[in-house]
Amino acid sequence: MAIKPLSDRVLVLPHPAEEKTTGGLFIPDTAKEKPLVGTVMAAGPGTAEVKMEVQVGDVVMYGKYAGTEVEDEGVYYIIMKQSDILAIME
Repeated sequence: MAIKPLSDRVLVLPHPAEEKTTGGLFIPDTAKEKPLVGTVMAAGPGTAEVKMEVQVGDVVMYGKYAGTEVEDEGVYYIIMKQSDILAIME
């Protein structure tokens, strides 16, 4: 991977959007919601003020408008500050 976050930033691979409803209906691309859950792929070292609480491999929930989308080798990631992460999923 060619992307290494700096400071208190993390690189998140968003989980894919739901393809169909619980009733079995397929959701068209135009109606799919942006995923709000993803897996941490890389994390910066933190700063003197901010201790990193997330680690590589953590599944996290983040805000709807969090971070910036970036592409690396055809895969789209979101890079965001650790403070944009709302929760670590267990």
